[in-house]
Amino acid sequence: MALRIYNTMSRRKEDFEPINPGKVGLYVCGVTVYDLCHIGHARSQVVFDTIARYIEHLGFELNYVRNFTDIDDKIIKRANERCEDCAALAEEFITEFYKDMDALGIRRPTLEPKATAHVKHMTDFIQRLIDKGYAYAAEGDVYFSTRKFDGYGKLSRCKLDDMIAGERIKVDPRKKDALDFVLWKAAKPGEPHWDSPWGNGRPGWHIECSVMSHKYLGQPFDIHGGGKDLIFPHHENEIAQSEAAYGKQFVRYWMHNGFVQFNHEKMAKSTGNFQTIRNILAKYPPEALRFFLLSAHYRSPIEFAEQSLIEAQSAVERLYDAKETLDQADFEKTPLDESKLSDKQKELLVQIQKAVADFTASMDDDFNAAKASGHFFEIARAAQVAAREAAYKQEPGRGMLLGELSSNFEMMNKVLGVLISEPQAYNSAKVARALPVGKISSQDIESLIEKRNDARAAKDWAAADAIRDELAEKEIIIKDSPEGTTWTVK
Repeated sequence: MALRIYNTMSRRKEDFEPINPGKVGLYVCGVTVYDLCHIGHARSQVVFDTIARYIEHLGFELNYVRNFTDIDDKIIKRANERCEDCAALAEEFITEFYKDMDALGIRRPTLEPKATAHVKHMTDFIQRLIDKGYAYAAEGDVYFSTRKFDGYGKLSRCKLDDMIAGERIKVDPRKKDALDFVLWKAAKPGEPHWDSPWGNGRPGWHIECSVMSHKYLGQPFDIHGGGKDLIFPHHENEIAQSEAAYGKQFVRYWMHNGFVQFNHEKMAKSTGNFQTIRNILAKYPPEALRFFLLSAHYRSPIEFAEQSLIEAQSAVERLYDAKETLDQADFEKTPLDESKLSDKQKELLVQIQKAVADFTASMDDDFNAAKASGHFFEIARAAQVAAREAAYKQEPGRGMLLGELSSNFEMMNKVLGVLISEPQAYNSAKVARALPVGKISSQDIESLIEKRNDARAAKDWAAADAIRDELAEKEIIIKDSPEGTTWTVK
């Protein structure tokens, strides 16, 4: 089965055929850097990171571009509130963005251009639109003449006469039409600004993605992605200005991920209905958040709930258990020779091969990572069976079978990106998260237990009890057994 992608433009799944054989150009709208990211942002990043991983798995040479909007009304407002420079604010939250994305195992795209580094390209692009009659200047602003572009609304299926001005389309008496959108904004006193043929100002939001995608991917390019909230007006406006400027198709495939919902409403900072990534990762491992965000098809909405994260954490730990089993197993990195397998091992091999084929079919079907993850668990279960059950331990086939399981387990994890660290590091981080904040570290706990063991060996029961009570005050419960002393967080 060939890769098929649901194209928002056509509203159907289409066979994927890159413009240049063997190469794929992918542009994904990035974040506006004025605050910490919430898990709605995380979903888009996890979705397109997984899509990028699978495209590369298929053998394509991927050019993945994701921008930073580092000048915007929200950035200016936040910087003024903090009495801070806009550029410094943007850099601060770019750094915070990377902390969150790195924690979630989001790989860096090929290029991450910033809007402020491409203002000259934007003014050239705007002048091109003016010269072609699609844009006009008005008192230092420049607007795009929406009705002059035949086909406006083809992505969103909106009709011009039925449209209501959206969040980023403000009715202005200087506009020739209420639906015209801004390409260049005249500077207000105290705002950051750049020189232009129309006076000092700054670019509008929509123009930056058209300019940067054209510069780094050309036109047309293969895939443009983002959240469903960007279909209108942002992506609709990108299409209009890009196709008006160059007279040809802008993008071949449009992809949009569904919302993260909280209490059945879209998660958004504007409503206060959101959870930051940072807050979630203080309580749950990043692997659990990533797995949760992949647990529904990317085009579907997903409802945030604490119970879902608890279940996702449990699922991730089963995968880590399988990885640890495979890491400790004695397997061979040699070509599989089925003639050396026992009948029982051959039966398991058939299950492995089917799981791999089903995993690939799921990802080929519009990147259905939710379904593919089920087949990842089939490989994880097979790994535990092959490594532990006596019926599969007949030599020499066992080593080859485990090798086959290990390579396919790693392949699936490389695509889904769920297991971000090694099992030991994951378990250590889990312990650290569970410890009472500011009260005690795991190293201190181990040190006190060692002192208590010395006291018990010397029959100094008072000292041993005092250490036990000290740990209990810090919410650490210890348990003695013939195998030694273990501890848990209350």
